[in-house]
Parts: sequence; C-alpha cells; structure tokens
Amino acid sequence: MQIDWAALGSVFGVSLVVTVALVALFTLGITGLSHRERAAAQGRPATLAVTAACACFAACAAAVTYGIYLIVA
Repeated sequence: MQIDWAALGSVFGVSLVVTVALVALFTLGITGLSHRERAAAQGRPATLAVTAACACFAACAAAVTYGIYLIVA
C-alpha cells in the first residue's frame, strides 16, 4: 500500500483553509449581532449589521450544506 503524500497534504491544506474561513464567517456574524445589541441600547438602527450577520450565517449554512452534499453524494 502506498500513500500519496501530495494528495494528503492537499486535502489537509484545503480543509484547514475552509475551517478557518467558516470560523471567521461565523465570528463576523456574531460580531454583527453584537453591534445590533449595542445600537439598540443606544437607540439607533443597525440594519446593516443585521444584514451582514444574516449573510454570514447564510454563507456558513451554505458551506455546511455543500459539505454534507459532497459526503452523501
């Protein structure tokens, strides 16, 4: 049995980058919701923060759904 180390390294690199990107997107979504809470406490609207947070969470959900699709298909 031979191990293709180049392919293994490629899979490791891609999974690391995708994991870091998903964590960053989720963190941006949480930060957007945090800005919404601060804006509400100060009595000003925060529609941009909520929109950005929803977009980040939607991107996370899309990436997870695509990953599940790749595994199941």
